[in-house]
Amino acid sequence: MRRRTRTPRRLAALAAVAALGAALLAGCADDGDDGGPAGGSSGGGGGGARTTLTVGVFGAFGLKEAGLYDAYTRLHPEIEIKQTSIERNENYYPQLLTHLASGSGLADVQAVEVNNIAEVTATQAGRLEDLGRTAGVDRSAFLPWKWGQATTRDGRTVGLGTDIGPQGICYRKDLFAAAGLPTDREEVGRLWAGDWRRYLAAGDRYKAKAPKGTAFVDSASGVMAAITGSGATRFYDADGKTVYKTSPGVKDAWDTAAAFATHGLTAKLQQFQPSWDQGFANGTFATVSCPAWMLGYIQDKAGAAGRGKWDVAAAPKPSNWGGSFLVVPSAGKHRAEAAALAAWLTAPAQQATLFEKRGSFPSARAAYTLPSVAGARHDYFGGAPIGQIFARAAEGTPVQILGPKDLVIAQNLADVGMLQIDQKGTSPEDAWTAATKAIDNALDQ
Repeated sequence: MRRRTRTPRRLAALAAVAALGAALLAGCADDGDDGGPAGGSSGGGGGGARTTLTVGVFGAFGLKEAGLYDAYTRLHPEIEIKQTSIERNENYYPQLLTHLASGSGLADVQAVEVNNIAEVTATQAGRLEDLGRTAGVDRSAFLPWKWGQATTRDGRTVGLGTDIGPQGICYRKDLFAAAGLPTDREEVGRLWAGDWRRYLAAGDRYKAKAPKGTAFVDSASGVMAAITGSGATRFYDADGKTVYKTSPGVKDAWDTAAAFATHGLTAKLQQFQPSWDQGFANGTFATVSCPAWMLGYIQDKAGAAGRGKWDVAAAPKPSNWGGSFLVVPSAGKHRAEAAALAAWLTAPAQQATLFEKRGSFPSARAAYTLPSVAGARHDYFGGAPIGQIFARAAEGTPVQILGPKDLVIAQNLADVGMLQIDQKGTSPEDAWTAATKAIDNALDQ
């Protein structure tokens, strides 16, 4: 289950989500059988040599864990699949770029995280196969904005989307009731529908009667990430120019998130840190912006005591946090077979299986009408119809312009800037100056 990134913060989430599994409803390829597949069938086609395809991933990617490799090799006994995995994307991605540049050391199919796909598409497209032309790939089955993220300006689609991270607002019904706010998820969604500032206003209402020792939201940085995920223009413009300093969407996200901090509505936590985990366990905040993949994380950290207390409502605006892609390097020995595998793994039926088994929400909108997605509910969250909630968010998310250094910009805005407002009381103006200086240094500007 993935979302925004598999940096150290996300790795903690991945470990927890992998343990929950069903609760949420790299060398070159070689030929022949050399000891049995790592995630594929051991059966053969009449005992003859098989084609071995390697898949390079990062973290607990989920394809193997969901049984998809086994299913594919049952359909294609002439294929053997072996997976290699590097735990951290910050170690995996530089190696991928190095191997692409050299044309060696590559898996037949490689995963790419959403925060890296813009750079891969812009700088490595010539070293990757055009998967949009692969038999069985239906562009219309995917969300347009997801398809566009891995498509070059001349129309080559070098990556097929696996999952995405459409967001809702997870909230504590018991804390809302104590503060005099509605608890029904439809009513809760109407509190802030259409405007993140209405989410802020709901926080002010909560604070007026908040149960002792609780805050409305976990962190200002989390709010900022959710808001920036709901806008078309964030850190880059359509020409690839860095524009985060003047972007209206970034300014609105910064100002609104800073207001959460200055209004005293946050628990002053940093996401994916031990204190954040403890906040779930102790019920110290009432809401958190949550992509589909975070539900399992919340269930793990809040534990049995949180069952039935948490629910999910629609976010103020459709927003996305996370997702990944599969690409096929042109240097591979079995490009056609690898492209066919990538196409099958990202087809709607397999994405629905990945959601059912691992909680990774499909990027193929054609999967949203399948029973395992459309009818999905989460018992821990009061039977919330998560398939419907997150499908609406996914379909409403705008086509977002991605840039090669989105992650660098986002992390510095959050950790150098917004975190200081939240935890140290730094003024929004001084925090912005510090964050932009750090970003300029990181980008050599």
